[in-house]
Amino acid sequence: MTYDVRVATTDADREACFAVRAAVFVVEQRVPREIEYDAHDADAVHVLATGADGPLGTGRLLTGRAEPGVGSLGRLAVTRAARGLGVGAALVRAIEAEAARRGLTAVDLHAQTHALGFYERLGYAPYGPEFDDAGMPHRAMRRTLG
Repeated sequence: MTYDVRVATTDADREACFAVRAAVFVVEQRVPREIEYDAHDADAVHVLATGADGPLGTGRLLTGRAEPGVGSLGRLAVTRAARGLGVGAALVRAIEAEAARRGLTAVDLHAQTHALGFYERLGYAPYGPEFDDAGMPHRAMRRTLG
């Protein structure tokens, strides 16, 4: 499957990002809609993966929330049909590239524990204890850029 990954620059792109998040987090994982979307969405850099049939995945980058020079990768979601095709890794790399373009030196994230191996393969290292987020176990992870 061929797909394109880009920073979401239009309202239609952002709506596509939110639609993927709704399908994955709200419908599949039963995350309450009121906690899936937050005030950070307005200032986040959203990244979108699309294919011939429409949106395939999304993620976002937050800046200025963590320690100086560290961005926060979050809300990474890939549609069921696109899983296993490299879309998730491409989204992570696009978010990292945007973080580096903005002068950040590292990226943090909160991974669902079942996804630790995915992020470790991309160079992220877990730190700190396991914690609950939206009723699911998570771990904090970080990757230094460059």
